[in-house]
Amino acid sequence: MPNREEKKKYYVLRERAVPEVLLKVVEAKKLLDTGKAATVQDAADAAGISRSSFYKYKEDIFPFHEETKGKTITFVIQLDDEPGLLSGILATIAGYHGNILTIHQSIPINGIATLTLSVNILPAEGDAETMMEEIEKKAGVHYLNILGRE
Repeated sequence: MPNREEKKKYYVLRERAVPEVLLKVVEAKKLLDTGKAATVQDAADAAGISRSSFYKYKEDIFPFHEETKGKTITFVIQLDDEPGLLSGILATIAGYHGNILTIHQSIPINGIATLTLSVNILPAEGDAETMMEEIEKKAGVHYLNILGRE
């Protein structure tokens, strides 16, 4: 029998690692939320899944951005030690209404530094998913990994 006090475990995956049925559940939820489907059966049919699959997974899958607003996300970025790159990353975060709670940059080794940030995404203001995609695309950024979220 499962322990009621057992903590839930969460994982952050890239879309390509998510099974197709779960992506279809997200699609069905979106159809219901936007009113493009009147019933669960209509949404499930449109998404190409069974109604039972929808009910089985509907509480377990959600787009990352939906659950991050009003949350704190901690991530690590590996970047080149170039003038202006850190300020450009901080400007991007500010542009998405992210509130930086903590910031730590390692001493660069071989011209590469590691930046750890905790950012609060303000409710109804920022889009964390798009913000992180924009940071990842910046010249001089090697990678961005999410360490956790609260």
